[in-house]
Amino acid sequence: MAISELELARIDALLSALGGAAQPDPLAIALQRLVPGLALRRCDASDVLEEPFRSAGACDLHLLDTADHCLLVTDQPERAGGLLLAARASQPEVAA
Repeated sequence: MAISELELARIDALLSALGGAAQPDPLAIALQRLVPGLALRRCDASDVLEEPFRSAGACDLHLLDTADHCLLVTDQPERAGGLLLAARASQPEVAA
């Protein structure tokens, strides 16, 4: 089952509201509540070679094609049945 345009709009609105404050754990919980039944997987951003579908704060979101036995990152929303939440390491602030 593909992610609907309405669900994508909800996800975009959530990411926009969180902006740079997005963190992996709270974002994962919010996504599960916002889009129940959505396949959601997590990993470290260094494990993913593809460009993210969306990014906010310390998080990259990739679309997942869940139609077959193996999950695949896709750039086609019509094929996406889930999301991969890739956590980026936070950058330490540099003192001026």
